[in-house]
Amino acid sequence: MDFGDLPERGLVLLGCGKMGSAMLEGWLSQGLPAECVHVIDPNAPDWVVARGVSVNQTLPEAPSIVIVAVKPQMMGDALPSIQRFGNSETVLLSIAAGTKIEAFEDVFGSQTPIVRAMPNTPAAIGQGITAYCRNEHVSDARLELSRALLSAVGKTVALESEGQIDAVTGVSGSGPAYVFHMIETLAEAGVSQGLPAEMAMELAVATVAGAGALAAASDEGATQLRINVTSPNGTTQAALEVLMDPETGFPSLMKRAVAAAADRSRELGA
Repeated sequence: MDFGDLPERGLVLLGCGKMGSAMLEGWLSQGLPAECVHVIDPNAPDWVVARGVSVNQTLPEAPSIVIVAVKPQMMGDALPSIQRFGNSETVLLSIAAGTKIEAFEDVFGSQTPIVRAMPNTPAAIGQGITAYCRNEHVSDARLELSRALLSAVGKTVALESEGQIDAVTGVSGSGPAYVFHMIETLAEAGVSQGLPAEMAMELAVATVAGAGALAAASDEGATQLRINVTSPNGTTQAALEVLMDPETGFPSLMKRAVAAAADRSRELGA
């Protein structure tokens, strides 16, 4: 990974919880010098200090990027420690859910370069996907550096506008929970058909994980993959007739679920 001027100017990570730790581990494993990373978090994991990262020490004068990785409810207490970097060349990269670019501009100044990103929880194992957007003060080079940092925990997609963030929240941000619930209910359905609970869960987890890996590796889209495994008048078709029912099946249910999550995201960001 090309870290640009990070080794010289430094990177500040505000918040080192699950997501911040996952990103930090990714950067270090890809060659970012530990001594250029400055973490602000009173509860930073012990391994961070052990790796040579500066924790709760003096910050660089003009870091290349400051990453905001704290929970929204902690924002008020945490932001003052980095407020002095506003209205400068330092890029503010936020992975904090529900906080708009405008809100950061109000705190740091209207000339502050800001990138807003929405990762998801599989980032914890390097299998996440992060959508991102920027304000007009972020150069193409700085946006690419931000994208490279985000890619340490999975794939990235660029948004056309910040207005798409709420839809992203409904699909990939909250989406892992939908899949976990599908695993739960698939296993429960297996139990209702006579399988032991432990076996049903093992089958459900492996099936969802395998199908997801196949979809990611295949050149064929999800629709064609579904067709490939659906024999006419077979068992899969019988199940899909239930799941694909336009009124009671996945099409209607998933649209309502994603809309509910997106609507809630808009409310939180209002």
